[in-house]
Amino acid sequence: MPTRIPKPEDFTHLEPSLKISLVFPEVPETTTSILVLFHGLGDAEASFAAFAKNLNLPGVLALSVRGVSPLPPSLLGLPDDADVAAPTKHFHWGDDLTLSPTTGDLDPDPGFSRAEQLVLDKLIRGTLIGKCGWETSDILLFGFGQGGSLALGLSSRLRSGGRTRVVDVNEGDGEGKEENASTTTAATTAFKGAVSIGGPLPISMIPTLSARDKARTPVLICHGRNSESLDSDAMELARKEFVDVREVKWRKEDDGMPKNREEMLPIMQFLAERLRAW
Repeated sequence: MPTRIPKPEDFTHLEPSLKISLVFPEVPETTTSILVLFHGLGDAEASFAAFAKNLNLPGVLALSVRGVSPLPPSLLGLPDDADVAAPTKHFHWGDDLTLSPTTGDLDPDPGFSRAEQLVLDKLIRGTLIGKCGWETSDILLFGFGQGGSLALGLSSRLRSGGRTRVVDVNEGDGEGKEENASTTTAATTAFKGAVSIGGPLPISMIPTLSARDKARTPVLICHGRNSESLDSDAMELARKEFVDVREVKWRKEDDGMPKNREEMLPIMQFLAERLRAW
């Protein structure tokens, strides 16, 4: 199937909860790669659309995706009986919001099955691959915090063990069917690359097969020097599950988004390298 540049109308069939902002390169016809961005817990797609514009990667179409569920009023400092139907700008990627029994903080791995279905099955496999002819090897993922965990998790889930889930974009119920990987028209074993800022690989998104191969997507994981989410155990897990893991430990303590050239440079170098690959 010939590759074509996605248009806004290509995404109108997706569920309303999967809101996407498209940021085209200066000359849309030069698009050769796609960057999918996932914001952090409590944010929305607008901030990462602005981030993509500032990145201004040549030949890259950026898709900033909104979290699949709104945060409940109680976490926003609002009364529990607040109007949940009112517009909100605060979303998350998890199946649920639960407190960790050890720390009392929000569980960093709330399950991502709904996000996987909507983003990996519907957006990436159903639309970008099935409808527009791209391959996973044309697609980069970038996420912050919980969005970074999703980026790593989706990269981990591509280890299909010889099978892949194929989604018909015309199906109303979103159910897919499994086929042998050799019969599919697009590479499904690795993304072009994935960047996580402050987000660890979720254990819930690691295949349970004991004899599984390592995931082939090259990943860059950035964090502060005193990161609680990305400690030595979290990095060891990532290296156990991925063939190619690069780690950037900033001099700052926290895992916030990069704020200067020194913090941004290794990310730009990684993206430039991956855009030259394949």
